[in-house]
Amino acid sequence: MRRLVCKESAAEIIAASEAALQLSRLAVVYGPAWGRFAPISLLATMNSQSPDEPNASGAGMTRRTVLKRGLLLGGAFLVGAQKSGADAAGPLPRAACHRVDLSFSLNGQPAHAEIEARTTLLDLLREGLDHPGTKKGCDHGQCGACTVHVGGRRVLSCLTLAATVQGKEVATIEGLARNGRLHPLQTAFIEHDAFQCGFCTPGQLMSAAGLMKEPCGMSPNDVREGMSGNICRCGAYCGIVAAITQVRTAAV
Repeated sequence: MRRLVCKESAAEIIAASEAALQLSRLAVVYGPAWGRFAPISLLATMNSQSPDEPNASGAGMTRRTVLKRGLLLGGAFLVGAQKSGADAAGPLPRAACHRVDLSFSLNGQPAHAEIEARTTLLDLLREGLDHPGTKKGCDHGQCGACTVHVGGRRVLSCLTLAATVQGKEVATIEGLARNGRLHPLQTAFIEHDAFQCGFCTPGQLMSAAGLMKEPCGMSPNDVREGMSGNICRCGAYCGIVAAITQVRTAAV
């Protein structure tokens, strides 16, 4: 009995697959006229039975026949309705992309760009202004590799629209060192071996520089909390925390 049930279920699955295949073939054949002519063609298709199916007009209609015809008719009217609605609505108009004339200060120097309104600050820095030091990691604001400063505060440039920095001061990793001398954080990162591959290091340094200006406790746990938005996939957290703690302690 169990084998018979499994065999019947398998036959139903095969029948449903065959019905779906027939539906897709008819959609390809009729194309735009699908909504008008598909039901007529489906009636003809349903009347052409396979040898193993009994006469649909008799009392011996099987579940396979019901499944097959239900899928064909339901799919025909659904696709036909969608197609008719799309034809009536016509093609969607393509909105013109709004452009913005942007002027701001980048690492102490004036910067100008004409950008699309949807451009992120990260893409503008890397692709438009040739500042590749700011890295694109997750592009979802979760890893911190794209951290820069806007108006003296650290922000995630991948989530910041470039148009919002109009007239503001933007600082990136390229501007952290001044007059050929490394920033104390950069020196401390080297001393404590606070990086391995270096991909996240620009974001770590910019986030740490922003942390220096924020109210934060002096303990290593406070530093970890303040830097929790920056991920190091190499696991150099011990060196990062030690370097930041050293600079913060020396600045007191």
